[in-house]
Amino acid sequence: MNEPDPVADDRRIPIDRRQLQAAVQAGDISAEQAERLWARWAGSAAVPAPARFSFTHVLYYFGGMLAIGAMTLFMTLGWELFGAWGLLLLAVGYGAGAIAVAKNLLRRGLHIPAGILATLAVCLVPLAVWALQTGLGLWPEGSHDSYRDYHRFIDWRWLWLELATLAAAAVMLWWLRFPFMVMPVAVTIWYLCMDVTHMLMQKEGFDWEFTRDMSLLFGLFTLALAVWVDLRTRLATDPRDRQDFAFWLYLFGVIMFWGGLSLRESDSELAKAGYAAINVVLVFLGAAISRRVFTVFGAIGVAGYVAYLSHKVFADSLLFPFVLTLLGLGIVALGIWWQRREARIHAHLAGWLPAALKPLADQR
Repeated sequence: MNEPDPVADDRRIPIDRRQLQAAVQAGDISAEQAERLWARWAGSAAVPAPARFSFTHVLYYFGGMLAIGAMTLFMTLGWELFGAWGLLLLAVGYGAGAIAVAKNLLRRGLHIPAGILATLAVCLVPLAVWALQTGLGLWPEGSHDSYRDYHRFIDWRWLWLELATLAAAAVMLWWLRFPFMVMPVAVTIWYLCMDVTHMLMQKEGFDWEFTRDMSLLFGLFTLALAVWVDLRTRLATDPRDRQDFAFWLYLFGVIMFWGGLSLRESDSELAKAGYAAINVVLVFLGAAISRRVFTVFGAIGVAGYVAYLSHKVFADSLLFPFVLTLLGLGIVALGIWWQRREARIHAHLAGWLPAALKPLADQR
């Protein structure tokens, strides 16, 4: 009879300190080994293990996003009755309270709600900066002088708000290290892209193509930042630094890059085929580094190119629907084949990555 492979058995078995002491008393391990094991596990426990997404998490994020939205997207004009200095005091007070509650929740082991409260504090930074600038009379003259417009209109006047938010988020991430706090960073980079574009076009007027290309460039910059963050977290030794801080940067980076790429117009069939090829690369890149956002947007791009072929190039072809049907069934068969060999395919694709990027292929 074959002995069971302990490596292949990936069941999670909870162990507490009493069980370690029992193992010491039974002579299975020494007291020193038990202490070293407990110290290692206790250090790892500073960061919560990935848990199954539950209804509790839905309540956490739904309530947190409502609170964040109330102080950002859904802020009403009535709040401006407090005046600039009143809004500054409210923003600072709300932020300080959110940080205090976040630290209390963290001490109780409630990492997700703690991260949401800390994120709320970061999201209050642009309101505080706007109120301070307005109160000191430093807000530049222009058409958008209400904070409600920050999330509605593109304007270079928001740049100080965005830069302050990025700086505050960097400090908060260094201090508390909650991955959800990267979400306002990614959104702010997106805002920054649009507002910098607006600033550069002040004398020339609105240029759609320039705006599109700036989105593509900022997307590439955000993806490069995501890769840098991802590499640092995967190579970190401190368990608190090994959390997935890159997720939101990947998401918004792909949105900006893919959106700018997809909005480019071309009458060249070769350029359209090149667009499809880039999306195929995104699909396989996502598989290589285990980031589904690349695969999802790449698949949408490929589907868009196939739709173009269907409606433009082969609009009068009788065979195209049959060929497309066979292609679809072939992709389903490919998915079945892929699932059975996913580990080997992932390892093979990871082998194509440059040496500096190979840590990205490690499964979290």
